[in-house]
Amino acid sequence: MSVVGSRVSPVPYPIEPEPDGRQVPAGTRTYHVITLGENALGGTAAVFLHGGGPGCSAWTDFGPVAALFAADRRCHLVDLLQYGKSDKSPVSGPRWSYLAASLVELLDALGEDRVDLVCNSWGGTIAIAAAAEFPERVRSLVVTGSMPVFHGPLAPLPDGGRRGRNARDAYFGGEGPTLAKMRHLMASLEWADGDLIPDETVRIRYEQSLEPGEMHLAAQSDELRGDWQDLEGHLRRIRCRTLFCWGMADGFLTPDYPLMLANMVPHGQLYVMDGTSHHLQEERPWDYFTIVAGFLAQSEPRL
Repeated sequence: MSVVGSRVSPVPYPIEPEPDGRQVPAGTRTYHVITLGENALGGTAAVFLHGGGPGCSAWTDFGPVAALFAADRRCHLVDLLQYGKSDKSPVSGPRWSYLAASLVELLDALGEDRVDLVCNSWGGTIAIAAAAEFPERVRSLVVTGSMPVFHGPLAPLPDGGRRGRNARDAYFGGEGPTLAKMRHLMASLEWADGDLIPDETVRIRYEQSLEPGEMHLAAQSDELRGDWQDLEGHLRRIRCRTLFCWGMADGFLTPDYPLMLANMVPHGQLYVMDGTSHHLQEERPWDYFTIVAGFLAQSEPRL
């Protein structure tokens, strides 16, 4: 017996073929966007922002749950700047503020005044900056595995907060990217059970990581990715409902870290999912969908 998104039977949940997307000009940048559920029930659209691992894109990170969310709402799956099929030019100045402002330009181009942001890792930190700096554009916020502040409540951050950067350096360094290195990266940092990672997901991530633009960015380390920002002050300014949805075995930050973040946000809450690491939406798609969809259905807080 196999149940999608549960651990009843330990079989990988395969990634479906990527649907057609489109190139959307936004300011001076161009984003690749997959839109699903365009003629659904209406209401607030959801925008999905993926993580920052090598070869990540909107579809690799959120493909397993896209159809579930699109059944009753409009969904935009966005390749972030410097990833996937989106613009690969440099980011300058404070990183998260730059990327948040560019995201708002994309919302303008998509004709979306106010959205729900559903995010993983790198994308979640962008969304935190957007919710603080452009509060009128974000109705609610879901963040998984992001690191918006430098300190943890119980101990220093692993690898000085550079675990992701160090993993990228190891993946692109030496003999360069390989399928084996991609599987190792995903198994050690992103999935709780590496044996369940679908071969097709590994292959897609590996092939995308070889794209010349991403290889160039990796070779430059952080020089072309903007200046790091600590967003503690941003978290305290967020007024929308915020869910930190975390894996019990997250490969970057243990659940005490998002509990700290949830306490910084006026309307923050935390859900911790057992048997998962950094990519809950891939490891247990159905469970992730039910938690996040229930949260998105809640009424807005009194401000």
